[in-house]
Amino acid sequence: MHIGTIHDVTNLALSNSPGPGPVMRTVIVVTVVGVALMAWFLLRGYGNDK
Repeated sequence: MHIGTIHDVTNLALSNSPGPGPVMRTVIVVTVVGVALMAWFLLRGYGNDK
């Protein structure tokens, strides 16, 4: 990976507004949705044991 690319990605993750940058916000949202879907997938068959 070129050092300029790493610098560009780092700049995307930072913003002048308070709070996390747009990349970090996206990572957080995708993580929360992924955890919710994984919990649903794992728990949907929990009561089906006979």
